[in-house]
Amino acid sequence: MIPQQQPSGMPFHRYQPFKPVDLPDRTWPSKTITKAPRWLSTDLRDGNQALIEPMDTERKREIFDLLVRMGYKEIEVGFPAASQTDYDFVRYLIEEDRIPDDVQISVLTQAREELIERTVQSLVGAKRATVHLYNATSPEFRRIVFGVNREECKGIAVEGTRTVLKFAEQYLKDTEYFGYEYSPEIFIDTELEFALEVCEAVMDVYQPGPDREIILNLPATVERATPNVYADQIEWMSRNLSRREYVCLSVHPHNDRGTAVAAAELAVMAGADRVEGCLFGHGERTGNVCLVTLGLNLFSQGIDPMIDFSNIDEIRRTVEHCTQLPVNPRHPYGGDLVYTAFSGSHQDAIKKGFHALEADAAAAGVPVDEYRWNMPYLPIDPKDVGRTYEAVIRVNSQSGKGGVSYVLQRDYSIDLPRRLQIEFSRVVQQFADAEGGEFSGERIWEIFTDTYLSEGVVGVMAYRSETSEDGEYCISADVRLRGEIREITGTGNGPISAFVDALAGVGFKLRVLDYSEHALSEGGDARAAAYVEAEVDGNVLWGVGISSNITTASLKAVCSAVNRAQQS
Repeated sequence: MIPQQQPSGMPFHRYQPFKPVDLPDRTWPSKTITKAPRWLSTDLRDGNQALIEPMDTERKREIFDLLVRMGYKEIEVGFPAASQTDYDFVRYLIEEDRIPDDVQISVLTQAREELIERTVQSLVGAKRATVHLYNATSPEFRRIVFGVNREECKGIAVEGTRTVLKFAEQYLKDTEYFGYEYSPEIFIDTELEFALEVCEAVMDVYQPGPDREIILNLPATVERATPNVYADQIEWMSRNLSRREYVCLSVHPHNDRGTAVAAAELAVMAGADRVEGCLFGHGERTGNVCLVTLGLNLFSQGIDPMIDFSNIDEIRRTVEHCTQLPVNPRHPYGGDLVYTAFSGSHQDAIKKGFHALEADAAAAGVPVDEYRWNMPYLPIDPKDVGRTYEAVIRVNSQSGKGGVSYVLQRDYSIDLPRRLQIEFSRVVQQFADAEGGEFSGERIWEIFTDTYLSEGVVGVMAYRSETSEDGEYCISADVRLRGEIREITGTGNGPISAFVDALAGVGFKLRVLDYSEHALSEGGDARAAAYVEAEVDGNVLWGVGISSNITTASLKAVCSAVNRAQQS
């Protein structure tokens, strides 16, 4: 019988399940995402305010410039009424003409008149700008935090919107495009009919219409339910909002339950037009939804994310420098280890996948980097985001023949026969178990040369050969035998069999079972590798030889097999 789990003893009775949405005719589960939503980066606002050490102007400028290079067209650049640093940064961007003409900056404000005025003042001179107003609408915030009823809460949003329009008319007459965004904060915990009532009241004031879009942003300020519940909420709002054609329905998922990415994707399926988030998921508590993961999830499905992630390491380095926080090595798409396989079975599958990719691309007559990607364990080609294949397979005590042989082939052009892969992986495994940790390509090569290419009791120094009239191959070889140079002779149907016959004359009896060879390089100084599987004194093992001459390499491989038999 399988052991039964026992009660935890934790006070789970203090918590209540989240109330689901009554939406029996929901349609989002049958939808698929076919294009990228609009993106807004809030790295400079929501991301920045959650840092232990908020960014200074120089680091903010680096993030802003990165976001522009990547292609973000909507960037929330601060909370100017809450921070002099934020106010000064907004002024810096405008006065120093740092904002491209096709980028819309956004600033956040609470719904108080003096804060709204200072926020709008920060935007004077901007060509394109959005004011983002919010107030909390959930029952707990109405009762506990602000002590207001529904009508008073709605009144805050309505009066705040009027105030934004008043100051926009006063200060932003020269702004080419003025945008307005409203967020019922804590939307996920707000009664849906009340959230709709507040949004409709805000629209009554703003009067959206052709060329006068309103952004209604519905935040999962604290992620409280499974992603499907959030999707139901978004679909319900999308269905019931009036003037829907003039509304950009936006979502702002946080990651408190670890499912912000799923919540954002299902929300888009449910009707959301726009997603707000941060690079690598920075933000309050567990962070905002990760824009990198969302964008590259689309990319992996053959959908253009409309954002350039082709140099993921530059993006990561910039974010780490500016936030002073490391990106987790396992973070999707951007972490150090996300394209790396240590497991032997994974490595073997990836190695075979690369061989199949090359063969399929060649058969189709297209370059490998243009052929459809379908690789075991790698959802996207690391090269498409600026990574190399150097770190795809790394070797430790969990690795098998596939990983070891892949590293040798990648770094040293050594293409081991399958049975030799198995034999050498066992050798590496013994070292890995003894030494622990990860093995570099250099360490694997060192073990390989020590095992197969080092001097032993016998080594070929030079040879001479001729073929008799009846086709028999005759060899005379100078060999180093236990430190002395000896001449040995033998005959056979080729160089290897003749050399084996010669070795038998000095006491080394072996039978060659398999042989393969390949070039290591091209050109006048090209070298070749030869592999010999032999039975020596009842033991089956492999020898390896490398030389600029393929026959010499073959004879060295025979000597390697003999030497390994003597050591076993």
